[in-house]
Amino acid sequence: MQTLPIHLDLFALIIFLGVAQGIFLGIFFLTGARGRSVAGRCMGCLMLALSAVIGEMFLCYSNYMFRALDIVDFSEPLNFVMAPLFFLFVFARIWGRLPKRWGWHFLPAALWAVNAISWLYQPVEVKYNNYLNAYHPELPFVSEPPNYLNEDFFGLREYIDELTTVSCLLYNILALVLIYQAYRRAGRTFWQNSPVRLAQLRNQTLLFLILPALVIIIKPQFYEDLGDYLLACYLTLIIYITSIRVMTGSSYFADEPVMPPVLPEIVAEPKKKYEKSSLSEEVEDAVLGKLTRLLEAEKPYLDSDLSLPKLAARLDTSPHNLSQLLNDRLGQTFFDWLATYRIGEAQRLLNESATAHLKIDEIAERVGYNSPSAFHTAFKRLTNQTPAQYRQTVGSVGPHPTSSRSA
Repeated sequence: MQTLPIHLDLFALIIFLGVAQGIFLGIFFLTGARGRSVAGRCMGCLMLALSAVIGEMFLCYSNYMFRALDIVDFSEPLNFVMAPLFFLFVFARIWGRLPKRWGWHFLPAALWAVNAISWLYQPVEVKYNNYLNAYHPELPFVSEPPNYLNEDFFGLREYIDELTTVSCLLYNILALVLIYQAYRRAGRTFWQNSPVRLAQLRNQTLLFLILPALVIIIKPQFYEDLGDYLLACYLTLIIYITSIRVMTGSSYFADEPVMPPVLPEIVAEPKKKYEKSSLSEEVEDAVLGKLTRLLEAEKPYLDSDLSLPKLAARLDTSPHNLSQLLNDRLGQTFFDWLATYRIGEAQRLLNESATAHLKIDEIAERVGYNSPSAFHTAFKRLTNQTPAQYRQTVGSVGPHPTSSRSA
């Protein structure tokens, strides 16, 4: 059997880096607090599946596959895992859980894995010829011994590209429908960048939606799988964009505010007259009214990246004036105010039977905390209980009224 030397170029380097980064991201999402989140597990498995798929493309493109013929086409069943995993990730990010009977989404992958047995156990000569047919049709084929098994139980292997395209297209459209419905429930339009979580899901879904379009464009231009290196580069791009999103959402370099040790029950007070106050009582009342309506309609405090300047912009005031308003009328700093509403929402989720199945870390994520430890600290400071203790309390004595802070 004739072999070719290893072929390494810029495309091979890009694909290899995508494999490595995908494995790293997969482990990252499947460990720690992220691994305890349903959405985190879905994204972790998706990253590992992408790594396996583009890993095989790297072996084929670089000619390493000549030295690993036993694993030719090993990742084909994962073609039908990627799109369902992404859809389930979107579903879990929106609802905090998986849909009922979610396992049925992986039936095509399971059937394809069964069909894979029929060629994974073929003689090495058969695998050699299959590899040449896909990537090196210019080389002469070798004679094949009798097959161990019928090479394609279902007779569908020649339609792998078409079936993969349909799977990706279908699940990406379903994900977009979910996101659109979530925007409508939030009273926002689909192309708005708030709530931030929905905007991120929308953008990532549109990024994945480009993949089936690329398959339709690229595949007819190349014999068999010769154009797969372009698809592998695009999948690498998706992996690195996901990495950038993870890094930009990290609180590693964020300056955390110093919180007071204990906050008493806070009720709105009449404005205290400070000589240097730049706000009239009428202006403060108007901004408070806007804030109240915004809280009722959108719950902006659930956005994990909400900041004083962003909230002030939505209220058509300055960060300085909003900070002064919160201090004068509510007796709170912005961070105290934000924690108060987030913990109140967490208490509601811990109380309601519809969300009783959620884990503590999932609730922390839902109410806007990227760090479970920050959530536990804020919860203990405002309620004198840990979230787990609070859940046990409401479970033993019945519904517990959530703490209320009026604006």
